[in-house]
Amino acid sequence: MLQQRTLKSLTRAVGVGLHSGQRVELTLRPAAPDTGIVFRRVDLPVPVEIPVSAAAVSDTRLASTLSAGGDPGAPKVHTVEHLMSACAGMGLDNLYVDITAEEVPILDGSAASFVYLLQSAGIELQKVPKRFLRIKKPVEVREGTGPTLKWARLDPFHGYKLSFEIDFDHPAVDQTGQRVVFDFSSGRYTRDIARARTFGFTKDVEMMRSRGLGLGGSMDNAIVVDDYRVLNSDGLRYDDEFVKHKILDAIGDLYVVGKPLLAAYSAYKSGHALNNKLLRAVLADASAYEIVSFDDEAKAPSGFAQLAPVW
Repeated sequence: MLQQRTLKSLTRAVGVGLHSGQRVELTLRPAAPDTGIVFRRVDLPVPVEIPVSAAAVSDTRLASTLSAGGDPGAPKVHTVEHLMSACAGMGLDNLYVDITAEEVPILDGSAASFVYLLQSAGIELQKVPKRFLRIKKPVEVREGTGPTLKWARLDPFHGYKLSFEIDFDHPAVDQTGQRVVFDFSSGRYTRDIARARTFGFTKDVEMMRSRGLGLGGSMDNAIVVDDYRVLNSDGLRYDDEFVKHKILDAIGDLYVVGKPLLAAYSAYKSGHALNNKLLRAVLADASAYEIVSFDDEAKAPSGFAQLAPVW
């Protein structure tokens, strides 16, 4: 039987929110089978639980935000996608995430620090079947036309692979890889995807900060790009770090569906909003998916039965 996974012990981190600039403490705790991933705002007078689901996503401007019951006016947690990506990469099904502010800490701007935290706590197998959401027919969402066109799509596939293409029309970005295909069966999420950092353009920083966003951003936790080049003294971690970060984000955005996908995801210039729109389109069509588990691990897609390797 392919089993669900949680943590062996709790683990903690302290950092700042990318957009809020607020100090935040994060505690990751084991959870019982079939709990799913649940954020808990423990800074509130009465702690509020926010279970992860596609319907709980209430804002997708610059990050994925979850709210209790999907209500934009309810307690919320911003910028969940990097932690959710790490959970998907580690195959974690059940987890409590206690948080002392309304934004997940950005740490180094990638999923690598979260992967390290999860691996340091240890992964524990649970004696219940791991449940997957298997895509049964193609589902696609599109926005814009011509130069503004962007789209995202899920197709049936016995496994989980993602392909993403970007087009920023920017000298520094255009010099790097524009398209990446990543297959989870490779077992190389930690090496090939997790270290890709978020990025921002200097021309956008002033506008963002005037709106109270990006207050915690720096070259310690983001790739910063001016009109011509990358400003970080240490350069890029991957030759195609920009598009790899978009895949990292997509993995996190799609994992809010609450179960690992069995699907092929492909996208062109997609982002948090379109990724969530795609999930909602799937869930709105009962004929587009089914929930499956594997009593015989040999029948599961390659790579899912193995625990993710350490660094």
